[in-house]
Amino acid sequence: MDTLRMRARMIKGALVLGLVTVLGADVQAQYAWDIGFHLGGANYLGEMGGKEKPRRDFIWDLKMNQTRWAIGGFARRKINRFLSINGGLLYFRIQGADANSENPARVGRNLNFRNDMFELYVRPEFTLFQDNDLGGHGRYRTDFRLFAYVGAALYYSNPKARLNGEGDFVPLRDLKTEMADYSNLGVAIPAGMGFHFTIRRRHRIGWDFGWRTTFSDYIDDASTTYADPALLQGQQAVDMANQRPYLVDVDPGTPGDQVETQNGTIVTVPNAIQYTKGLKRGDPTHNDSYLTMTFTYSYVLRGQSNFYHQRYNWMRGKKRIGRKSRAKF
Repeated sequence: MDTLRMRARMIKGALVLGLVTVLGADVQAQYAWDIGFHLGGANYLGEMGGKEKPRRDFIWDLKMNQTRWAIGGFARRKINRFLSINGGLLYFRIQGADANSENPARVGRNLNFRNDMFELYVRPEFTLFQDNDLGGHGRYRTDFRLFAYVGAALYYSNPKARLNGEGDFVPLRDLKTEMADYSNLGVAIPAGMGFHFTIRRRHRIGWDFGWRTTFSDYIDDASTTYADPALLQGQQAVDMANQRPYLVDVDPGTPGDQVETQNGTIVTVPNAIQYTKGLKRGDPTHNDSYLTMTFTYSYVLRGQSNFYHQRYNWMRGKKRIGRKSRAKF
């Protein structure tokens, strides 16, 4: 008799455990979606700007004073505890100018650009660390998640520039400043990491840093060599392709051109550096890349799963009642 009672208790316990597990999975499914927005800044790495040395990769050649805005929206679907899928649209500005550089060759080149870009992305987010009860208070009010991602993006690019940094911005693609045809559309690989806090199951506040590797060197309209002015289409194309003649020598009495950069530094551009057809205008061995760093806010949607309705309506009737379950977000 004791053995039968023990077996009955074990079966009952197993059923209760299974029921709790299924209901717990249903609660998790209720919080699978969140929608929100990005707000932050964008910068880029390419031919423009830079420091006193030749171009270096990643963040070492960025000019922080050229950081501009980035905004966007996204929707995220939680697949399981370790994986989510995020898709969104970003609108941002990147820009650069040789007047910000301390490299004499770049200062002498005197180019600049601005690019207002759109990016449509999709990326899997892989959970690196998660705490469903931050602080260990047993209330499960605040959830923390750290994640990394790598995905794919389609972007729209339209570089523009001003003559000697003054006047109106002129679209550069149609001018063919290097006699090159390139598309407004491109593909990038976004990779980065971020984190977010989920507060009271509904409000998700986070931070996101992403670097985009592109397959183009014309986000800033500079890549190879100076074109033959005779082959360019019109005086405007000639002027925008080679802005060296518009530099102002602040001390004509010294050898070379003494040029004042935007940060007030005086840089000497030696006369030996030439800016004529066939000579170096950009660096085709490195494609352009860009980054965004944004703060994020999203609202977690709570839905009803078909699985729950089909299986458990008989337990609670038409109206769902009962104690709240603690959800893992």
